[in-house]
Amino acid sequence: MESADLKIAIIGAGRWGKNHVKTAASILNPQNITVVDFSPQAEKTVKAVNNNIKFTTDLNEILSDKNISAAIVATPAETHFDVAKQLINAGKHVLIEKPITLVSEDAKVLLELAGENNVKIMVGHVLLYHPAVLKMKELIDRGMMGKIQYIYSNRLNLGSIRQEENILWSFAPHDISMIQFLTGKDPVSIDAKGAAYLQSDIEDTTLTYLEYPGNIKAHIFVSWLNPFKEQKLVVIGEQGMFVFEDSIKENKLRFYPKGFRDNQGRLEVFDEGVFLLKFPEKMPLTEEHLHFYDCVVNDKTPRTDGKHALKVLEILEEATEKLKKTAVTG
Repeated sequence: MESADLKIAIIGAGRWGKNHVKTAASILNPQNITVVDFSPQAEKTVKAVNNNIKFTTDLNEILSDKNISAAIVATPAETHFDVAKQLINAGKHVLIEKPITLVSEDAKVLLELAGENNVKIMVGHVLLYHPAVLKMKELIDRGMMGKIQYIYSNRLNLGSIRQEENILWSFAPHDISMIQFLTGKDPVSIDAKGAAYLQSDIEDTTLTYLEYPGNIKAHIFVSWLNPFKEQKLVVIGEQGMFVFEDSIKENKLRFYPKGFRDNQGRLEVFDEGVFLLKFPEKMPLTEEHLHFYDCVVNDKTPRTDGKHALKVLEILEEATEKLKKTAVTG
């Protein structure tokens, strides 16, 4: 079977789900796509993308349709476990939006069920399909910057305010997934601090500290109380520094061959300017879909498989535990 012949379902056509609908329709035959949304009003949104896309409000239609081999779960996070569990038990491969579930024990259940039903779980950590991130990973693995020393990320904006999750769970999964991917390691120590200003017990700003084997440290600063949008990841190494700035239009990926070198026992600064790195101009969500379809059709392991997603979730849980011990409400 070719990817173009794949029949899929998309569960949820809300704020982010409609982007999955548009992306799937740009790759697959729209007649092979069925969208499930529990609100009948969503049908208008779906049909506006392509009138040949099927629409239903009944998930059971998907579960019983043996021609549909894969599904994308883009429902609210608190429903991920129940929806994905039903799909996996029905023998469907699943791409689940992040986070995979809200509780790591539920994620472990999904992974076990996926093994029993011989289906794949992939999770929508979309930045691991960004060509700039893949380029940075390639160059790091080739030794361009030497040993990684420190990583930090800023993911900042003004709004939108969520009532169902704090800023840590809303923004930080992107950065945790990238740091895990770039280091290829799991943290040995996690700490987090934050503060809630707009809503009680829902942090608006958090700072998470991660320590990895080999004296690699990282911090993640996320906030929706910021005067401007910033999405920046900086990777500092022995021989230079990468900057990935997704919130700007041009020169998103840069390499600075600068830092400090030992010269006969004395540290000296070296600075060789900046290199603007080119990468393919491709949409990360499109690349994520293509990767999912390829894994389903050709029996490959997804880059952001269930194990990767579980570790991100476990890091979030431990950070939350530390956060609640120190959070300030004002």
